[in-house]
Amino acid sequence: MTILTCSCIGFLVGGIPFGYLVGRLILRDDIRNHGSGNIGATNVARVIGWKWGSLVLLLDALKGLLPTWGAVCVAQRYEPASMHVHIAVATGLCAILGHMYPVYLQLRGGKGVATALGVVLILAPKAMLVAAAVFAVVAGITRLVALGSILAALAFGVLQLSLMGGSALDVANLSLTIFAVVVPLLIIWRHRANIVRLTKGTELTVTAPVAEDEISESEPGEGG
Repeated sequence: MTILTCSCIGFLVGGIPFGYLVGRLILRDDIRNHGSGNIGATNVARVIGWKWGSLVLLLDALKGLLPTWGAVCVAQRYEPASMHVHIAVATGLCAILGHMYPVYLQLRGGKGVATALGVVLILAPKAMLVAAAVFAVVAGITRLVALGSILAALAFGVLQLSLMGGSALDVANLSLTIFAVVVPLLIIWRHRANIVRLTKGTELTVTAPVAEDEISESEPGEGG
């Protein structure tokens, strides 16, 4: 029951579409009608400004961090030690899935990067720091947020599995091992349209303006 309850809370909190809400508040319109058609922080920043984009990024990270941290606290108080990791992982994974497939927007959400950042800050901080560094370097040099996100997700998965080593298949760590494989793959899958544009050389840089007629080139309703 603890896993089920925490997971449901994680999914519902993770699904809160802060990019959409900020768009409604500032633009008085659906942010998906502007820029690249996404609800993510990057599109919010391009359309409304970096102050609002940064706010969305922070809020999207918090909706992954807070449910996962709450699950850790609940598990430590009410569940045996053998369940602590599993409850936290299930909650964090559901928060990420909630962001990707929010019930509030007909399951049309974002790519999950910021929410995953908040989750792994609790679950795997060492691997998260390296992944964040990879993102900062790649995005800083290329100005391509999508490329930075994809490589950061891969770096997280590889490093976390390496850090776990032979204990990765232990029963106590198995859920975290699955998380380290599944979440990077999910993030890459959600970036599939970006990957196509990267191979064509048409992916927009982080500072590039987005024409309204480019919305059709994005996957409808998806965000960062």
